[in-house]
Parts: sequence; C-alpha cells; structure tokens
Amino acid sequence: MHDELNPEVKQRLEKAVLEVFSHSDFHKASIRDVAEKAGVSFTTIYKHYGSKERLVFAYVDVWMGKLTDRIVDHLHGIEDLKEKLRKVFWLQLDYYERHEGLGRIVFMTLPMKTWMADENFKQRRMMSLLVDVLREGQRQGVLNNEVRAGILLDFMMGFVQRSFFMWIQRGKKGSLAEQANELFEMLWQGMTQPK
Repeated sequence: MHDELNPEVKQRLEKAVLEVFSHSDFHKASIRDVAEKAGVSFTTIYKHYGSKERLVFAYVDVWMGKLTDRIVDHLHGIEDLKEKLRKVFWLQLDYYERHEGLGRIVFMTLPMKTWMADENFKQRRMMSLLVDVLREGQRQGVLNNEVRAGILLDFMMGFVQRSFFMWIQRGKKGSLAEQANELFEMLWQGMTQPK
C-alpha cells in the first residue's frame, strides 16, 4: 500500500515520520501526530499502513535501503577484505551522523521486540551482503572462524549502534564519521583470527 501513495504525500509523510518518531517516545507518538505534521488525513495514513508500527517500519525500510545502496556502490572495486569492512563501518557511521533522526529511531526509539517481529527488521539485502563479505574473510583465514559469520556481523553492528548512541549521549562532540578509522581498528582486532 505504501507504493500506491502519491509521491508528494509520501515525501510529506517521510518528513513527518522522521520528525515525530525521532523526537518522541514511540509509545506516546501517534498516527494523528504524523497526520497533523504531514497535512495528511488520519484516514489516508491508516488506510495505507494500518498502524503506526507499519508506518514507521515502511519508512525505516526505505531509509535502510538507501544505506544499502550506498554500501553496494562504495564496495565496487575494493578487493582487500579489511578495506571493505572499514568502508562499510565508515559508511554506517557517516550515514547515521548525516541522518541523525534515522539513527535515533532505529537505535533509541523503536521497541525492539515489535520491530524484530516485522519482516522489515531483517534487512535481507544489506545483511546478506555483509554476511557474504564476512564469510569470505573466514574462508581466507583472516576473520575468526570459531564463530558464525552472523556473530561477527552482530559484533560490528553492535559497535555501530553503541558508537551512535554514545555520540548522542555525549552531546555529539566531534564528528562520528571522523572517528571511524580509530574505532574500526579496535573492531578489526576483535574480528580477526585469534593468534
């Protein structure tokens, strides 16, 4: 139903969802808040999404798809495993710094149990891409193969999440993306094959 909306209405909704859910407690925010900010009727939103959860998840999926597109574009031509992972790590920090509202929604606002029950949580395209890179690193004997590639992915994604969360908590001092190389070196040490 999301794709059936007029592009101009979708754009207004996107802006309103971002504003409402990045600055409010998820349980206190409502479709009515979004409708008012977007200048779109409650009925229209409810007809196309059915709930505030599905509304938010639809836009999070769009935003995460844009991040995935950036990762795919940037990985072309990078052969070295470490540099691929460094680029992926930097791209995430940079994206969440530039799209702070999305980072707030994904890492601080959404109730995880509810989001995890939704198909959009899986982000299959991005996760498949990243797991493939990690598995290749394990096959090469560079990355720790004592754990599943998914655990390495969890480790990396947890590092991104905590870095963003604490950047916000500490008052956004400095650029998150500018710290990426130093942070990545710590992450890399934790992911490589134990000596």
